[in-house]
Amino acid sequence: MSVFLIKAAQLLMSLSILVVLHELGHFIPAKLFKTRVEKFYLFFDIKFSLFKKKIGETVYGIGWLPLGGYVKIAGMIDESMDTEQMAKPPQPWEFRSKPVWQRLIIMLGGVTVNFILAFVLYIMILFVWGNDYVKKDDIKYGYSVTKTLEKYGFKDGDKIISVDGTPFENIRSINSHLLLRKVNNVTVEHINGTVEKLSLPETIGPELFEAGDFPAMLPRYPFKLDSVVLDSPASKAGLLKSDILVSIDGVNINFLSDLKSKIRDRKSQSISLKVLRDGIEKDLKITPNNNNTIGIITINSDLNFVKLNHKNYSFTESISGGVLLGYWAVKDYLSQFKYIFTKKGASQIGGFAAIGNMFPSTWNWQAFWMLTAFLSIMLGVLNLLPIPALDGGHVMFLLYEMVSGRKPSDKFLEYAQITGFLLLIALVLFANGNDIYKSIFD
Repeated sequence: MSVFLIKAAQLLMSLSILVVLHELGHFIPAKLFKTRVEKFYLFFDIKFSLFKKKIGETVYGIGWLPLGGYVKIAGMIDESMDTEQMAKPPQPWEFRSKPVWQRLIIMLGGVTVNFILAFVLYIMILFVWGNDYVKKDDIKYGYSVTKTLEKYGFKDGDKIISVDGTPFENIRSINSHLLLRKVNNVTVEHINGTVEKLSLPETIGPELFEAGDFPAMLPRYPFKLDSVVLDSPASKAGLLKSDILVSIDGVNINFLSDLKSKIRDRKSQSISLKVLRDGIEKDLKITPNNNNTIGIITINSDLNFVKLNHKNYSFTESISGGVLLGYWAVKDYLSQFKYIFTKKGASQIGGFAAIGNMFPSTWNWQAFWMLTAFLSIMLGVLNLLPIPALDGGHVMFLLYEMVSGRKPSDKFLEYAQITGFLLLIALVLFANGNDIYKSIFD
């Protein structure tokens, strides 16, 4: 099976689980409050359905357009825009006839299920598979650091001892801490053995993001050439895949990060590359492409540059660990919104292709459930946004009704629903348009 089909199958399965459970979160309280549910659909059934069956008063079905799903609750202004029903006198089994607190619970049911599901999945993942982590000395050659971090005293080869005075248990999460969490200082061990406490400004996250310096720290590893891309700057300069790279502009190259940083710093200007060929040193002149690459493919020459440690969890440990994992997943996702509302952030919003590419190229149940948990949080947070047509929009109007004692008119709600729906369509087109643009030009 091709990589595309494996990723697509994982995405479809994950979204199907999330959509069904989200809609079930609306369905169950609606039925508990004796509110009629006319439809329960996975995916949208515009014009026709792939499958449908009526059981009792509800039609259950699968639509053909995999952009979500819905439950059609009688007496509610939703994406169905059933204005004919709303023009009739309210019936006791309709949504609009129920007390506002019941309507609020019905509308919050979907996102509540999403958050509960995420926490349950994190607990299950830790209990079944445990967790891998990396300690300071498990990074054999230390980290390579970006230009932004170099301004604050970080150096290539650094190893992390603590963050804000707390020993760092899993060094691999340092990048999310720098980008999404408040980090005042980091204590590092430099390559010469000296220990230094480095202070960081509150703006370190935005600085890294705007500079494109993310990940800010990556484990260093030695490398060798695997191949040279045909008609690339390296190929035209005469570089051979059997060559051993020695230095750039007189500076020795020991790690792949050294090579990348030197090429990046030249900003497409010519570089002097010294190589070892058949025991003889040769000098080559190479001018990088506009995207600061020279057209080489490398492989890691030390597969043990990072050592993974593993921790198994008892059931009680997995509960506390899973809840903590879920808490930080929610908090970190919320922190990302400060980047989305920037020009650079908007250009990086992705659609279905971007989400699909998050899944591994081979089927891995641990990775599948981990990503499903994250997507459940993402779905819950996005649905809480106060945009008409989303659950958050309905909640916003219900809270207004509870506070003011006045219900917005049906006509106002209809116009708000249309506006919100058009906005969502625009966002979907924009996100997927970004995917198409990146696939063509990146």
